[in-house]
Amino acid sequence: MSRVFIDTNIPMYAAGADHPLRGPARRVILSVATGRLDAVTDTEVFQEILYRYLHLGEREKGFRVFDHFYRIMMGRVLPIEDEDVQQARIQAERYPALSPRDLIHLAVVLRHGLEEMITTDTGFDFVKEVRRLDPTDFVSPG
Repeated sequence: MSRVFIDTNIPMYAAGADHPLRGPARRVILSVATGRLDAVTDTEVFQEILYRYLHLGEREKGFRVFDHFYRIMMGRVLPIEDEDVQQARIQAERYPALSPRDLIHLAVVLRHGLEEMITTDTGFDFVKEVRRLDPTDFVSPG
């Protein structure tokens, strides 16, 4: 498997309450943490984690999820750059169903030449340039 992008919902499901996606998300996170999966994420993912938990009034849990995922991804967090902002605007016309955050993720993925992303977000199923890997289908390499 080539380098993959990890979307926000993976660390959030992994840290969340009992749910059918919790186990698969934890397998993905464990594979990244143990070096069996070559993965990156972007700075927007961390903004999303903070936004969601602070919005829910779950600050401490949000900080734990943020810190744990950051420790795992340290050195593999891609920045959002000016060209990503422009590319997100371009992709918004091609993929009107994607949220602004997902458009930023897509722009980063495209700039870095990534071909796969692990996410529960089915909106990426319609993106021609990237293959969405559902965490329920994930089998840890090695």
